[in-house]
Amino acid sequence: MGTEAGTAVIDKLAWLRVEDGRILSTRSYGKDTYYLPGGKREAGETDHEALNREIAEELRVELVDGTIEFAGVFEAPAHGHPDGVTVRMTCYRADYRGDLEPGAEIEEIRWLDHSGREVSSTVDKLIFDWLRGRGEL
Repeated sequence: MGTEAGTAVIDKLAWLRVEDGRILSTRSYGKDTYYLPGGKREAGETDHEALNREIAEELRVELVDGTIEFAGVFEAPAHGHPDGVTVRMTCYRADYRGDLEPGAEIEEIRWLDHSGREVSSTVDKLIFDWLRGRGEL
């Protein structure tokens, strides 16, 4: 977690996978909120390395090298954290190999349309709206 002007910032990466007007989302064990798949970098990792690792852990698939492309950066208050904590989500799109299945701490994988924003984290709501504005959700 970084600090900017007295504000704590959680720096995360997310995979935006949209198919048929729905976005891939996940719910962890014991949680009632959905999050886009991804996570935090480990020391020395590039964005692509971290995203590949997180997606393999969470969804048991491999992102296809050469298809990973930057989509955008979104910031919002961090869900489940004290006031003043912000999440900065750097998002990428990519194709994948394998069959999606829950791994690591993931209890459920769901494809959500725009109405799914209501059960998603604050930063994910911004991404849902951005995708809707682009005609994707």
